[in-house]
Amino acid sequence: MTDEVFQEAVEALREGNKAKARELLTGLLKTDQGNATYWVWMSATVDSEKERVYCLQTAFKLDPENATAKRGLILLGSLPPDETIQPFSLNRPRVWEQKLLLAHEKPKPKGWAAIKASPVFRLGGIAVLIAALTGFVYFGFVVPARQQARPPTSTPGASPTWTFTPTALNATSQPQAAGTPLPFSELLEVPYTPTALYVNTPRSPLTMDMYSRFDNAFKSGNWDEAIAAMQEIARLEPEYADPYYYIGEAYRFKGDMASAIDAYNLALQANVEFGPAYVGLARARIHIDPGANTEPLLDEAIRFDPNFGEAYLERAKVRLRDNNIAGAIVDLDNANRLLPNSPLVYYTLAVARQREGEFDLALTTALHASQLDVTYMPTYLLLGQLYEATGNSSDAVRVLDIYLKYNEGDADAYMLLGRMQFADGDYEETIRTMNRVIGIDRNRREAYLYRFYANIELGNGEAADEDLDRLLVYYPDLFDFNIALTRAHLIQKRNGSALQIIEKAISLAESDEQRATAYFWAGAVYEERDELDKAAEYWQLLLDLPEDATTEEQRSVAEEHLLAIPTLTPAVTPTKSRTPTRTPPVTGSPSQAKTVTPTPTRTPSPTPTK
Repeated sequence: MTDEVFQEAVEALREGNKAKARELLTGLLKTDQGNATYWVWMSATVDSEKERVYCLQTAFKLDPENATAKRGLILLGSLPPDETIQPFSLNRPRVWEQKLLLAHEKPKPKGWAAIKASPVFRLGGIAVLIAALTGFVYFGFVVPARQQARPPTSTPGASPTWTFTPTALNATSQPQAAGTPLPFSELLEVPYTPTALYVNTPRSPLTMDMYSRFDNAFKSGNWDEAIAAMQEIARLEPEYADPYYYIGEAYRFKGDMASAIDAYNLALQANVEFGPAYVGLARARIHIDPGANTEPLLDEAIRFDPNFGEAYLERAKVRLRDNNIAGAIVDLDNANRLLPNSPLVYYTLAVARQREGEFDLALTTALHASQLDVTYMPTYLLLGQLYEATGNSSDAVRVLDIYLKYNEGDADAYMLLGRMQFADGDYEETIRTMNRVIGIDRNRREAYLYRFYANIELGNGEAADEDLDRLLVYYPDLFDFNIALTRAHLIQKRNGSALQIIEKAISLAESDEQRATAYFWAGAVYEERDELDKAAEYWQLLLDLPEDATTEEQRSVAEEHLLAIPTLTPAVTPTKSRTPTRTPPVTGSPSQAKTVTPTPTRTPSPTPTK
């Protein structure tokens, strides 16, 4: 079956039907992305040179011996010339050679082809076409225009009830990965299907073509074209509210909120009970001012059209913003009833459950939202936060990697990824990720803190010192930072400074777990300073704490050093052993997750000598 589809794609390409060939090859690549031949042929279906280079580079990566891929990259300038690669063979006539064929060398047409070639047939066809056009103009434009000129004989009723689909209302172009010509939906196993446009206002024959033009432009994200088409419809049908509403939507997606608000107000002038216009106004005002009080507008939308699911969804978002979680969940229940299987409804419900602290329930809901629309990027960020909250760092890193391929400027997502990498003990990756955060936002202090922690874990004293001055201003009384700072001074052999900092850390400890960590490092500092009596005092203080406040490794090291101290010589070099950290769960919305500060996770184990 796969071979047949591939042959069909090749034939389509040879016939000049690039669109069909691209569609067939896309399907094949979804099932076998490691097939270099498919990528080579895909390069012939794309339109831009950047896309061709990407396809050929992928093929060349998969099969470095693929001469066709290498030849194409050389011709496109992406590889240096290679004399071992032979030029393309010409096993068929060139296009200009075919055009030079004499008429008597071509085969004469037969049957229906001969009839079509007849001059008499052509003249008859032209006459029929003229008659058809004349009838279309008369019955399509003249007759309807006369009918519209007559005065109305009835009073218009209530505005129609609209059932909208959230994907269309919040339409955005498909996200594209950096360095990849294919949209996100093409790289996933499940294809993304755009939602059909939602209109049930009947159009007159005069505006049907204009509406088709608008429909195509709106679906493709060509907002200027959509606005121009709908403005023509509004000029011919000024009594309807929906043309102005769609003009507002196009301006909103374009980012021109002032023009969008003007258009929504024109829609309300045409019909003050038109619910969608109130929702449009609320969305535009929130875009300008995220804290704007738009709930009254959404109340009006629901009052005029209680079956308008989008109004409930938007009001739920506003209530979540204002921490009215119970009210938001009630609205989401109504939205789900009117918009069944809407990914945005499930996504927003997952955020609400996250705010409640119901992380397992929120995770289940977010996974369902992702299944409904695999291309909605905020769901991946939310999943990363929920996986972190439930202690699943590997899945958190996986979904965040997907998200960041399409959102390279999101410092919050990189921050979350870096925390997960630190929790997994991947300290070098943590440093690289925190460097990305700092490159995006130089004032992100938490990134400097985690970079400092990671350098301490790797024993990079000089690199850790580069962040010291900044962190001493930001976190002077943070217990975990003072423990890490103690370790930084020990790494750099600044034992006097280490003593001052560990004494401060002991005073900052608020729980038995923190006291255990502080006593542990105090013992190490005093041994480095050859003050063995003080070291023994702190090892004993650690052992006197409740057993569940310490780790097994901490107690083992303390017992070993306490026994060895009478025979220690002045030179003591601590070795390191790992201790687990108790990390509180992350709570809050995707944009307001609480900062989780890690407790240093390595402890010294001085080696006794006689």
